[in-house]
Amino acid sequence: MDDSRQASNIANRRTRQKPDRTVRLGDTISQLMENRISPQQARFSAVEELWSQLLPAGLRRHCKIADISAGQLKVLVDLPPYMHELRLCSSELLKELQQQCPRAQIKKIKLVVG
Repeated sequence: MDDSRQASNIANRRTRQKPDRTVRLGDTISQLMENRISPQQARFSAVEELWSQLLPAGLRRHCKIADISAGQLKVLVDLPPYMHELRLCSSELLKELQQQCPRAQIKKIKLVVG
């Protein structure tokens, strides 16, 4: 057997011996959804539903929940006058959220113009 063929055979064996470590993106996303996003979504969907029930429609149109993490409910408000109005009732909103959605463990409402 000539040297070039022998080198080619050795190179092919090395290539075949490597384990396949590729991961399908769809599998990774599915795993992320199952392990992280779905439980969090289930936990906080009750908060969003209650939030929309507690706020009057006029105020609800100007704010939306942006994030819930580390015990803080972050709410984006489109205009400062609505932020002021939300600030006035935020302690009552917080009490209702804590009573009706204890699993969310909300300790604070943070209002942000955005």
